[in-house]
Amino acid sequence: MSKIISVHSYRGGTGKSNTTANLASIIARGGNRVAIVDTDIQSPGIHVLFGFSESNMDRCLNDYLWGRCPIADTAYNVSSLLPPLASNGNLYLIPSSIKAGEIARVLREGYDVGLLTDGFQELIEVLNLDYLFIDTHPGLNEETLLSITISDILLLILRPDQQDFQGTAVTVDVARKLEVPKILMTINKAPESLDFEDLKQQVESIYNIPVAGVLPHSDQMMLLASKGVFALHFPNDPLTKVVEGIAKHIVR
Repeated sequence: MSKIISVHSYRGGTGKSNTTANLASIIARGGNRVAIVDTDIQSPGIHVLFGFSESNMDRCLNDYLWGRCPIADTAYNVSSLLPPLASNGNLYLIPSSIKAGEIARVLREGYDVGLLTDGFQELIEVLNLDYLFIDTHPGLNEETLLSITISDILLLILRPDQQDFQGTAVTVDVARKLEVPKILMTINKAPESLDFEDLKQQVESIYNIPVAGVLPHSDQMMLLASKGVFALHFPNDPLTKVVEGIAKHIVR
């Protein structure tokens, strides 16, 4: 049975897309068939981590939503980025358009969010996926609620910040009402000066939800500057080891 994992944050700038890309890559590296869909149509960005730009993206999620092609035609096989030893793994990316006109059209006209549900199921079947990751738009809107509703796992990303804590509480309340089978949390960009175990216990007690991992602020990640997927460039970095631990919560 395939799993749908929505990765969400209440506010932007939490590192949601980087976390999604790293988790998907690690799970694909383990011999699984994995796809990522960028549903942050208003402000897409995860494509950059996989080396895509406007010049080399022929098809994208927008083309499917406007009825121009099947959603599987918008999937790019990025498995070549995985280590050679991960020969059984497959990784696909379904990006959203970064063309100003396409983004303006979404903002102006919207789209049929029901198509997303159909598209997710079509991807799972056509690509024979084990895991489908949905990189959501920050905050709560119609497409985000849809993604949460159909998810097997909701992974919430937050920083050790009071605004994140309050906003995440709203998302948790909504997710519980939608009866998401499994909710996990990841704390990102934690200063090294904090006691990570104490922070983890504090957050778990606030929300009564497991914290799958605490990701430290990483200068190495900042220096990479979205020029690649961190876990694939630095497989032995302590940050990658934490992400591998979070991945175990998803695949178990």
